[in-house]
Amino acid sequence: MQQLMMQKRFMPRSYAARARGSSLLRGLVRLGRLAIMSRATVTAICSRFPGAEVSDPWGGGHDAWKVGGKMFACIGSMDTGVAVKTADVETAQMLIDAGIGERAKYFHRSWVLLPWGTGEDELRHRLETSYDLIRAGLTKKLQATLSPRA
Repeated sequence: MQQLMMQKRFMPRSYAARARGSSLLRGLVRLGRLAIMSRATVTAICSRFPGAEVSDPWGGGHDAWKVGGKMFACIGSMDTGVAVKTADVETAQMLIDAGIGERAKYFHRSWVLLPWGTGEDELRHRLETSYDLIRAGLTKKLQATLSPRA
């Protein structure tokens, strides 16, 4: 049962919602013994990036994280995980082959979907990398308006 709770993507939505609300689960998360990747986790990480903004450009419950008007992370309305940009198609394919990510539907092949259940350290690293890639592609003038990333 605990193994099912750790991998939310294999639970029916109604069960996952009830499990998230349980005081036992909240206590384990607070103690750091159980880390469930969710929209809240992605929001907590991405909101710390200088100039990062979230929007719902297509409606219907998407979270598109952008810097300088360019997207670096996206959570779809199906809520299966978070899509992030990689340096190139080869890096994306390596992550898919290693079982870390999946092919991100509707995105270029250099994007991967990190399914819910991915470790928080891996998630943080991939979001930071994606943010840095997109930020580096902005104009120098726009980059100058953003505070340096710590």
